[in-house]
Amino acid sequence: MASSGMSLVRRAAEAVRRTPRWQKRLVVLTVGVGTLTYAVQDNRVLQICDGTGNKKKVVILGTGWAGASFLRNIDTSLYDVHVVSPRNYFTFTPLLPSVTCGTVEARSIVEPVRNIVRKRNGAFRFWEAECFKIDPTNKKIHCRSDVGTNINGNGEFSVDYDYLIVSVGARPNTFNTPGVTENCHFLKEVEDAQKIRKSVLKCFERASLPNLSEEERKKNLHFVVIGGGPTGVEFAAELHDFVNGDLAKLYPDVKKYVNISVIEAGGHILTMFDKRITKFAEEKFKREGIDLKTNFKVVKVSDKDITMTNSDTGEVSVPYGCNLKLEEFILQGSRRVLATDEWLRVQGCEDVYAIGDCATIAQRKVMEDVAAIFRVADKDNSGTLTVEKIKHVLGDIYERYPQMKLYLKSNQMKGFHDLLKNSEGKESKELNIEEFKKALAQVDSQVKMLPATAQVASQQGDYLARCFNRMQTCEQNPEGPIRIRGEGRHRFKPFRYRHLGQFAPLGGEQTAAQLPGDWVHVGHSTQWLWYSVYASKQFSWRTRMLVVSDWGKRFIFGRDSSSL
Repeated sequence: MASSGMSLVRRAAEAVRRTPRWQKRLVVLTVGVGTLTYAVQDNRVLQICDGTGNKKKVVILGTGWAGASFLRNIDTSLYDVHVVSPRNYFTFTPLLPSVTCGTVEARSIVEPVRNIVRKRNGAFRFWEAECFKIDPTNKKIHCRSDVGTNINGNGEFSVDYDYLIVSVGARPNTFNTPGVTENCHFLKEVEDAQKIRKSVLKCFERASLPNLSEEERKKNLHFVVIGGGPTGVEFAAELHDFVNGDLAKLYPDVKKYVNISVIEAGGHILTMFDKRITKFAEEKFKREGIDLKTNFKVVKVSDKDITMTNSDTGEVSVPYGCNLKLEEFILQGSRRVLATDEWLRVQGCEDVYAIGDCATIAQRKVMEDVAAIFRVADKDNSGTLTVEKIKHVLGDIYERYPQMKLYLKSNQMKGFHDLLKNSEGKESKELNIEEFKKALAQVDSQVKMLPATAQVASQQGDYLARCFNRMQTCEQNPEGPIRIRGEGRHRFKPFRYRHLGQFAPLGGEQTAAQLPGDWVHVGHSTQWLWYSVYASKQFSWRTRMLVVSDWGKRFIFGRDSSSL
């Protein structure tokens, strides 16, 4: 019976395959086999129901970049999708610095979660709650809500899942610096940006009071940014434009007391950018009077001053007025994260995936699989490898171990021909297993950890959603070991991050851009490119129009100076 049922499914798939291409998107054929249900769409056979006749339940934790990208791309007609998050909206975080100074309104960069899937078919549920425990053995999560719903008398409830997607983000790492949590502003949420905006305006109002001395006015209008990364630099530039372009007209008596400082532990700001951009940004900040303090490490923060150390000056205390805006206190190596494989599956847990800032990919090491690679490449079982044998599997090795390609590129090698040269510069004709290991000994030093950025999280969410949409009846998960020339079980390529470039707004309608292909540009034209890219990346036409409208209002009327 089961055999005849599956034969029916195969015939249905064949019928869809013969359908004209322009009609394929319109064809969805559902076939029942026992208690299982399959959908045939676009020549794909997908199991969309379990043995009880119910759809597989996918539970998503979090509505940040990773979770929202997954939700945006998952086919909700194939799964019963449930979302659990403490907030019922997605935030376009790259524009948070603009919110701090009123360039963009807070509501313009948030998209309600329900709007993301409102116009799509399929089951969808959202609960505004926080997950405090995951039970992978019983495939259940335990949640707690504080929105007034008295579930079970204490706001706690549990949710079963078939697949769990963890995308809860990460908390800033203060490195246990005293006073940071109590006296600093972070910039990760919309609420953070609104608090910074209120603090800035309160500092101006306080400095305008008639009973303050000149020294007290200087202290109140000293704004300190810790961290010279893209967010810190953009915020400092936005604040400078806000002060000089808008607040100077409203507070002319105290404008001369304003001081903006950027403290960076390294030798330069924007170290992840090209040196040309770093140099331009530093020179621009110095011309505009933004105080750059490089090679200073913050060791203590009180409600009155910041204590920092420098190898030349020793320990220095700097008074400030505005509560400190802190950024870049996150390092990959110091974060408590979930380890996943290249298919984003949490190690040691079945049907649990982790994406975004809460996860890191534990890249497979070449040296761990060198014997298997050697065995597969040695087709004739001769016990030795030639360059031609290695080249036969090189593409699959690159796919499974990207550090191999990085190693050859970083050492300016053309391929294994250069890698197999001995100390005299002569190429080895054949390698045994020990010589092969020796040739690959340094490759794993090129393993790179992915940065905790919106770009990485968004690509992971999109990749995982596409994997789920393509799951077939023969295998339930996008899984499997290395696939070399057809061997292995996985049907989906491992996740590979593709860097699409980065921007650094520097104020004065000037932006630095570094795009793939070593394309570097700084200027007013790049600012318009920044506008177009950030507008196009919005999650809906609603937010896109709101953001563009906010930019237009700022050009005509200036930034709003109310503390709302």
